[in-house]
Amino acid sequence: MKPTIIKHVFFDLDRTLWDFEANSEATLKEIFSDLDLTDKLGVSDDEFIVEYKKINERFWTDYRNGVIGKETLRYARFEESMKFFGHSDRELASTIGQEYIYRSPRKTGLVDGAVEVLDYLKPKYQLHIITNGFDEVQQIKMDSSGLSGYFEQVITSEVAGAKKPNRIVFDFAAEKSGASATNSIMIGDHLEADIDGALGVGWKAVFYEPNVDRMTGKDFHHIHHLKELKEIL
Repeated sequence: MKPTIIKHVFFDLDRTLWDFEANSEATLKEIFSDLDLTDKLGVSDDEFIVEYKKINERFWTDYRNGVIGKETLRYARFEESMKFFGHSDRELASTIGQEYIYRSPRKTGLVDGAVEVLDYLKPKYQLHIITNGFDEVQQIKMDSSGLSGYFEQVITSEVAGAKKPNRIVFDFAAEKSGASATNSIMIGDHLEADIDGALGVGWKAVFYEPNVDRMTGKDFHHIHHLKELKEIL
């Protein structure tokens, strides 16, 4: 049954609408080629990317939990990835990090079905973004990929002063958008940050994760494709 009281639909950005994996991989392959990293590191771009993804996820968890800051995250994930292959060069890691932060948000790949679903939802609801991504790059992602026109508020954790799943960011988003717990729903790919965070402040939620078995919950749906949102909203 469609939740008719919903007026505000909040989306996560990375991996929910903006295709983080594809855009990140394309960026890293470009950087590998332009900086001759295969020769410098003695490893192929594909081999590096496999290990980088694991390390990057660990660093993002530390960032989300407040263990490290943004500037450390930017270079340390690359420095740690290089060390895995036997190379220690903070200056090169910093250069890779700078190139990545500049190039990646200008990639335009979107999750399959994103535009179709947003076209469907836009006339019916007020749409917003809540993201833990860096403030200065998230708007670039949205502008470059054509997403900006769909959303009324873009709430970043830096502006809110807290990261999902902290209730502060959800309360901040509700205040900025004029939403309330009873008329809001969160759609995201991260069970803890997006779903647990939203449920913790009384919102409804939709867990977008195509790679795990169907999950059910009292106040959240689990979808494997964004087009399934048309059956929920």
